[in-house]
Amino acid sequence: MNPTPHGAADEHIPPVREYAELVEPTRPVRAVGSAAAHTSTRLADEFFYLAHDDQTGRPRLFDSATAHGLAAALLAELYGEGRITFKGRHVRVTNAFPPKDWLQHLVLDRLVAEPRHTATRTWLAFLGTTAYEQVATRMWQLGLLQTHQVGRLWRQRTVYVPTDMNTAAWSWARLSFQLRNYQQLNAFDTALAGLAMHTQLDPILLDGTPLAVRAFLRQQVEQAHPPLRDLLADLGAVVGGAVLSHRTT
Repeated sequence: MNPTPHGAADEHIPPVREYAELVEPTRPVRAVGSAAAHTSTRLADEFFYLAHDDQTGRPRLFDSATAHGLAAALLAELYGEGRITFKGRHVRVTNAFPPKDWLQHLVLDRLVAEPRHTATRTWLAFLGTTAYEQVATRMWQLGLLQTHQVGRLWRQRTVYVPTDMNTAAWSWARLSFQLRNYQQLNAFDTALAGLAMHTQLDPILLDGTPLAVRAFLRQQVEQAHPPLRDLLADLGAVVGGAVLSHRTT
């Protein structure tokens, strides 16, 4: 990672609980029983569901967009927990106290250990290299995903498939319904909609809707808190660059 200058000190520190829907995190132990007993309330888990088919687990986005979206979602989780904030193009740790969730703890530790590196895009790129496996592992531990081996014996790969189709489809159905019916989004769903929009998932999410619905989506995302808007803007720039590279290769 190349060193970048420190971001300017923020005048506003976000509240500890930006997303009222987030619940107490659990320890990283494989859940026993049906996934239907668990409700995914972490932003990265919800985005993982959005970015994959709820029955087969097949990706709806190309790999780079999914990876950067999950990296941004993990950073947004820490923002929602009051541990970090964003200003301009930089991320700043505001509270180094470890979260209870092991993955949030891991990401925060990395931010704290690299105080010279503050550029949000640098962190999106860095976290994006491991975000998919880490978020999938966290969801597997909660019983939300199960692993399947696909491909020939000498070229097998692991695919994560939802253990409960209704649980996996809920994020998509909820967001799509609210947007199509012009319903005001809460803070959590505003962040989720922003992740969808800035990873270019919205054309699939809103397929068949009039342009007014897509304008409503943009309006909702623009009403997010300024630090979150800064994070989403960097996400959009990174994904846009990756899309251009993907199309020209």
